[in-house]
Amino acid sequence: MLALKYLLVILGIGLFGSSGALVVYDVYLSSQLRRLLRRRRDKTPTDAAGELVGAAADEAAPLTPDDSNEEFARPLRPVRWGLAQRLSAAGVFPFLVAYTIAVVPDGFAGVRVSQIWGARPGTLYPGVHLITPLVDSVELYDTREQVYTTAATAARGGGSGAVGSAPPEVLTVQAREGLNIGLAVSVRYRLDPQRLNYIHANLPRAVGDEVVAPTVATIYRQLAPNYITREIFATKREELRSAASNAITSRLASDGIFVREVLLRDLKLPEEYAQGLEGLLLKEQENERLGTETEIKQKQVKIAELEAEAQKSRDVKQAEAQAQVRVLQAKAESDSMQYTLPLKQKQIEQSKLEAQARKEATLQNAEAAAQAKVIDSKAELERQKNLSDAEANRIRVTAAADAERMKFEAAVLKSNPMLIQKIIAERLSDKLQIMMVPIDGKNFFANDVLRSAFSSASASATAEDPEDGTPVAAAQKRSGRRP
Repeated sequence: MLALKYLLVILGIGLFGSSGALVVYDVYLSSQLRRLLRRRRDKTPTDAAGELVGAAADEAAPLTPDDSNEEFARPLRPVRWGLAQRLSAAGVFPFLVAYTIAVVPDGFAGVRVSQIWGARPGTLYPGVHLITPLVDSVELYDTREQVYTTAATAARGGGSGAVGSAPPEVLTVQAREGLNIGLAVSVRYRLDPQRLNYIHANLPRAVGDEVVAPTVATIYRQLAPNYITREIFATKREELRSAASNAITSRLASDGIFVREVLLRDLKLPEEYAQGLEGLLLKEQENERLGTETEIKQKQVKIAELEAEAQKSRDVKQAEAQAQVRVLQAKAESDSMQYTLPLKQKQIEQSKLEAQARKEATLQNAEAAAQAKVIDSKAELERQKNLSDAEANRIRVTAAADAERMKFEAAVLKSNPMLIQKIIAERLSDKLQIMMVPIDGKNFFANDVLRSAFSSASASATAEDPEDGTPVAAAQKRSGRRP
């Protein structure tokens, strides 16, 4: 809608400009024609005909000396005043339509102000509104939260605020003693949108500087004399702020201004009073420190006394408890003696019986051990007898087997006497190799040796064993080994 308004305004300006340009153009053509005709009248007809150019050539025709006076008497081209008036009238309509559109931006509210009746009731909120052109106008007011700020002292060195912004006003109040105190106050407020017609009709345009600032300063200056400087600085600072906040809120609410919050940021005391107050505070702190240390010492003494009394009570109770324990122990011992003597007698009798039982058990064990030894000796004799019988039987069986074997060997050697030499050669060394050759070989080189060996072997083969009368080999006889 705002773009449409601007387009209508541009259209109206274009129509008005077109009407003015049309009139100027027609006047310019008329002046040019008059100038050319004047020059033509002063010159010859041939020269005048050759100098007509541009738009004048379309409007004028070649003249002759006969009709020159008649051409000068003809009227020039008139200015188009009717078309210009129609264009101007058409340009008024877009302006009127554009002025009927009022746009209120966000964060603002408007008041409809009539040239006849003044401020009209009702608030124009952000958006597009239609008004009566040339009669009504819209006054905009900022309905967002605003902050009014004062300073406790004047800024030094140009301050630290934004570039181009004025420094905050210094607010000074007097306490009950008459000392000047600087207050740094911040007030957050906003205008009531429903009462903008009242604000526009009764309050100045600069509400913050001309309404809020005097109200805040006046209320703080009225409340500060009710307190002394020390109370404002320390104990009743919040009370002063709360009272001022309530008063400012009620005062400005009657003018259609909502107060959101009143803050007391800082206090500035006079230099001399601040130095004296600092010394006094240091002394008070020292006094409080000494008082605290004294209380601590007193409490320590009291704690020591209480600990001594407690220790005494504990010792008394402990002694009483030990005495009671001893009495109870004595009573218990006297009561237990009535049962202890019979118990001791029973224990002695039981010990005697146990000793006698151990004695009898020892005798029985000794007898059992003697009987066991006798049985063991008998068993050992029987075992040795069985072993000797078994050894004798083994010897007999071995001797019978040896005799049988020797008889068999004697029969073999008797039938083959050459086996004696083989047996002797094998038993001489395990590295000796034996070769069997026929005894009747004719072309064998060891026949004579073998015959001599056989003759000596047969001579010694007739010897008999002196033990059992069996023949044995001489080599076996010499070696002392029984076959």
